[in-house]
Amino acid sequence: MDHLHQLASQSKEAARALALYDTQTKNRGLEAIAAALLAGCDEILAANAQDLAEAETNGVRPTMLDRLKLTRARVEAMAAGVLQVKELADPVGEVMETLCRPNGMKIEKVRVPLGVIGIIYEARPNVTVDSAVLCLKSGNAAFLRGGKEAFRSNRVLAKIMRGALEQAGLLPDCIVLLDDISRETAAEMMRLRGFIDVLIPRGGAGLIRSVVENASVPVIETGTGNCHLYVDETADIEMAARILYNGKCTRPSVCNALETVLVHEKAAAAFLPKAYAMLEKDHVQWRGCPRTRELLPQAEPAAEEDFATEFNDYILACKVVGSEDEALEHIRRYSTKHSECIVTEDRAAADRFTAQVDAAAVYVNASTRFTDGSEFGMGAEIGISTQKMHARGPMGLKELTSYKYLVHGNGQIRE
Repeated sequence: MDHLHQLASQSKEAARALALYDTQTKNRGLEAIAAALLAGCDEILAANAQDLAEAETNGVRPTMLDRLKLTRARVEAMAAGVLQVKELADPVGEVMETLCRPNGMKIEKVRVPLGVIGIIYEARPNVTVDSAVLCLKSGNAAFLRGGKEAFRSNRVLAKIMRGALEQAGLLPDCIVLLDDISRETAAEMMRLRGFIDVLIPRGGAGLIRSVVENASVPVIETGTGNCHLYVDETADIEMAARILYNGKCTRPSVCNALETVLVHEKAAAAFLPKAYAMLEKDHVQWRGCPRTRELLPQAEPAAEEDFATEFNDYILACKVVGSEDEALEHIRRYSTKHSECIVTEDRAAADRFTAQVDAAAVYVNASTRFTDGSEFGMGAEIGISTQKMHARGPMGLKELTSYKYLVHGNGQIRE
């Protein structure tokens, strides 16, 4: 593992230099990356085509292939996203709070980078670019370990970005991508305490659980989204069906997609046939409780594990409930604390739902697909934190910083 420690040491040195870069310097690097991605589009797509071909041969399902696939439009969108990050306010150096003490000392709470941010992720090559540029803008070095499915794509993307930084006069080791994707190397990366300051896993439940359970580096838990929609007895049925369709079908492989719908028994007869018809055009497979199957004979029986599963596919679990209390209890039991939604015309029911549901984002009459840094007005995000310490929900630039206290005096001593 000497090579791994050497790369981590280089990343640590780059983080020290990066913390001193001013906003103009970092933005110059971002501009260079955006231009280089566009110039290297053909090389990126050629590498991605190899990754896709191998993934298809290995039986990767279509929804996951969509996460892996790059097109010219997606590369252009990545480059545009880099320029959007460039336009965001630089959080480093922001004075968050100023305290003036009776003894004349002035204390400032100032944002600073975290240092080296390690990111372990799976099949989405855009994460390589998103993570690298968000770390760069927030003054952090990015230490990246992608998944085997996107290995060639990630390698080309990292090479292009490192070359762009070097050409712009920045240290290329601000972005380091591991070229060894073995599990042993990932496990060793999780123990690089002293080199990596914080570790962010992005991917499925198995990956996140492995990182949380095995890392000695501090971890920000992100990603797993077993998201629920509760259709209250007063719900606008048409609205509820549209929200369900949007949450389930627009991109089922992402973490803010809906996985379970809970329907009040008084709304079930009107809602379920309408919702089924709307989702049928995307061939969604329903797995329902006995009452659901009475109203939708087409649904398969739901097993206990279906309510605990993040399908990342055109599969939906459904349960008819007798009350909001029953819906809340179901969500408490199965939620991964990502995004939860109620559709209701009853203000009291909405207030109760938002007060009692423990999740990073809680919605009333809107799709969970909005849980995203861009949609929240942050410009971009490195992931959705489902924990409560340090950061929660979409993690934008500010969430990639810590702070320190600057204390200014003129000779004060403590009595």
